[in-house]
Amino acid sequence: MTKLFSYQVYIAILCIAMYLISCENNEAEVRALSTKTIAVEEGKQIETFYSQAGILKARLTAPIMRRYQTDSPYIEFPQSLHVDFYNTKTRQLESQMNARYGKYRESENKVLLRDSVEVFNTKGDTLRCPELWWEQGKQQFYTTKPVRIHTKDKIIYGDKGMIAGQDFTWWEIFSTSGSVLVANDSLP
Repeated sequence: MTKLFSYQVYIAILCIAMYLISCENNEAEVRALSTKTIAVEEGKQIETFYSQAGILKARLTAPIMRRYQTDSPYIEFPQSLHVDFYNTKTRQLESQMNARYGKYRESENKVLLRDSVEVFNTKGDTLRCPELWWEQGKQQFYTTKPVRIHTKDKIIYGDKGMIAGQDFTWWEIFSTSGSVLVANDSLP
């Protein structure tokens, strides 16, 4: 029995030694296995047309567009973007938007616009703000950041943001300040 016992001890020691030798891993290799790679598609000098049922709704231009394939895919415009919005009935240009940065969240159908955001309509009204959300489904802009709207005869400030139609023919400003002209016949 001692021979069998010593043989078993020898086999056990050999197995443990083999196990310890085989368990050596390079830390960089282990980290590389656990990190996810994100697929990025990039396009330059982008011109995209958005239409529904064959009717042009918007035209987007940007010097660079990157699409990130993540759990929540998004498209980024890191060097600026410009959008022309068209009236779906008359097919005429109704408003335009510029920003130095944009990020389109595909699953939410929303665009975050930042840095020198400007929206203007064909009447000449202009919205300027540091950050603006564009919700495509509702065809609206909104923000909680300060805004400034220039019309032909006044400048209106909104300290706590606003909401506006995509065509920028209507808007509601939160916490208005500045001078607002009111016609004499509209006062009580």
